[in-house]
Amino acid sequence: MSDFQNQYADVNGMRLHYVSVGTGKLVMFVHGFPEFWAEWENQLVEFGKDHQAVALDMRGYNLSSKPANVESYHVKYLTEDLRAFAEHLEHKKFILVGHDWGGAVAWSAAMRYPECVEKLIIINSPHPAVFARELLHNPAQQEASQYMLMFRTPEAERILSENNYAGLMQTLSQFGSKWEMTKEIRSRYIEAWSRPGALTGGLNYYRMSPLYPPTSKNDEEKIKGILNLPHEMLEVRVPTLIIWGELDQALLTGNLEGLGEYVSHLAIRRIADGSHLVTHEQPEFVNSLIRDFLNTNNGTWISPARVPTM
Repeated sequence: MSDFQNQYADVNGMRLHYVSVGTGKLVMFVHGFPEFWAEWENQLVEFGKDHQAVALDMRGYNLSSKPANVESYHVKYLTEDLRAFAEHLEHKKFILVGHDWGGAVAWSAAMRYPECVEKLIIINSPHPAVFARELLHNPAQQEASQYMLMFRTPEAERILSENNYAGLMQTLSQFGSKWEMTKEIRSRYIEAWSRPGALTGGLNYYRMSPLYPPTSKNDEEKIKGILNLPHEMLEVRVPTLIIWGELDQALLTGNLEGLGEYVSHLAIRRIADGSHLVTHEQPEFVNSLIRDFLNTNNGTWISPARVPTM
């Protein structure tokens, strides 16, 4: 899809690269690790038909600014990037779609800026309080998240980039993916990972986050700090759709339990044969779920007590 045009926005002290298709209400797509804006090519084509569909490179990735300071990847800066980016595009409100780390930032943006987020769509990314609970009390999730400990080490860049990024490719496949990369797509991903500072930028999200399998009492206390936040700071008050590939080997389905405590207008769509990379495996189905959600009137939305599944 070579007709996408590179564009840049100078916001929040960062230069963010993005691609935009169409006009109308803003739908912002936020990628995860170790991806970049191109994760959303199928969605840009579909939702650019009747929206301004935009996918950006998050700070630290691909063609966007890559601050060297780990503290620059604190979630407060990441969420402000999204709000300021929407403002740059002259939109006060927007529909927010996030996957993996992009979903983590999207959850936080909806909590911090509910006046800006019209609707929230999360794909295989846990609410921070639910993930904190799972990391503290679910041995299966603790085991599934062990990769995070390696990602936080100084050796992570070397390990993941050796042999032409074989480690990163293995990371993608071990998450349960049925996505088969073509040679062209593989080349584009390696190009994005190879940009100076790009791999470190993505890993700094993990290094800055307090959410990883605890290996000490101090780690446990940091995770408990999230659960001990005032409840209103963890509440999401905007209509929220969660799409979840149940074959995800990194983020387990326990992260779907108890969400009604934090999300007031919630629906969950489970994809039994989808993995962590369900956006690549089943793009048309994912698009149809998003489309149905966007066409749903807020007044007839589904309460947490009657969450449907597929």
